[in-house]
Amino acid sequence: MIYFDNAASMKPCKAALKAFNDCAELNFANPSALHKGGIEAEKVITTAKKTILSKFLQTQSGDFIFTSGGTESNNLAVFGVNPAKKRRIVTTAIEHPSVAAPLNELEKRGFEVVWLSPVHNEDFEEQIIKAADENTFLVSVMSVNNETGFITDTARIYKEIKRKFPDCVIHADAAQGFLKLPDKIDADIVSVSAHKIGGIKGAGGLYIKNNIHLKPLFYGGGQQKNLRSGTEPTELIAAFGAAVENFYNEPEYFTKLSAYLTQHLSQIKDVYINSRNNLPHIMNFSVRGVKSEILLHYFAENKIYISSGSACARGKKSKSLLAAGVSEKDADSALRLSFSSENATDEIDEFIKVLQTGIQRFKR
Repeated sequence: MIYFDNAASMKPCKAALKAFNDCAELNFANPSALHKGGIEAEKVITTAKKTILSKFLQTQSGDFIFTSGGTESNNLAVFGVNPAKKRRIVTTAIEHPSVAAPLNELEKRGFEVVWLSPVHNEDFEEQIIKAADENTFLVSVMSVNNETGFITDTARIYKEIKRKFPDCVIHADAAQGFLKLPDKIDADIVSVSAHKIGGIKGAGGLYIKNNIHLKPLFYGGGQQKNLRSGTEPTELIAAFGAAVENFYNEPEYFTKLSAYLTQHLSQIKDVYINSRNNLPHIMNFSVRGVKSEILLHYFAENKIYISSGSACARGKKSKSLLAAGVSEKDADSALRLSFSSENATDEIDEFIKVLQTGIQRFKR
């Protein structure tokens, strides 16, 4: 099996699996319990939190709230910010559905949402910065697009907008960018997901700077400072911390894989690369004349697993690709490869061989 779908979900690393199993065996007590078992479980959570917090810029101290994953983190970020009588939100047209759908809901409630697209815009960050005004209470921008790997400099956006409008809250969806970008991500609120970095599905979180106050999505026992009630999944959190501590990210390695793939794709007729200004972990391209669904099944028959874009889209036409300037025809034939440290150039060789055979077979 060759697995090139790491942006959808990465294989749990050995350290994460060990941490999960050890915790399930030794620290299974409810972390809110007052007996020794509960105290030990709470220590596991505290240790994992410290590990994760160390990966954020410490120019201003913050906290980390554990959630069930990126979708809950993004919903908490979008719905949790107090608009304080302001009505404007600035975002992009290439956001993940877990940001776009909540913002669509706020539009229905009467808020103004400005959707910006990187099409033909050489300075996308400047476009976002200029869109914010005195009536803007939230700017929500993903650091790395999950379909194309397109990078947005959220730190620059944060710095410039906060300088002009200090009360405006900046949210970064960093599900794909966390630990993979060369610099630490700076924003008021940052969403992350464990299974995108070698953790286990069902855990994620939200980094929140200390001066930012959010409203909870739901209510209960008051865990995690009343912001995210519910018994913390200690085993998943332990695995999350271990994945962060053991994450492999050598930029040169992924740059080499990306360049190797690009070189081979560029030599194939009717292949058009959609990714630009992208994180080397993600590559999106179109095979003109062959629908992506056909090639996906063909690759799966050959035990090569890739995707046609966001796993959450489930085959629907990609709004992100269209917003990025990809034509409808190319969007229908788009494929995405995403790497982990377990991928190698010989796997790319096999992929290219199967791709060429598939094009010859299905091209009409």
